[in-house]
Amino acid sequence: MGYFDTIYADPLLPSRAKVVYMYLHDRADKTKSCWPGINTIAADLHLSRTTVKRALADLVKRGYLKKEERYRPNGSHTSNLYTLQ
Repeated sequence: MGYFDTIYADPLLPSRAKVVYMYLHDRADKTKSCWPGINTIAADLHLSRTTVKRALADLVKRGYLKKEERYRPNGSHTSNLYTLQ
């Protein structure tokens, strides 16, 4: 659990963000990246889409997560790439 010590000790990080961070950590590859959709995260964690979006924003703001928007060749949006910091 050493990789969670920092987020556990952060009093400014809401519990929703800690749960989403753990979810992303469990799904990350060797480069600490993953790309689950918001609907998938919400369904798996039994949270609302809005709560997941807030949690992701909290993680980005506090520097625990880098979010990169990704697009298909036709210009439509696909899932975001999340990289744990």
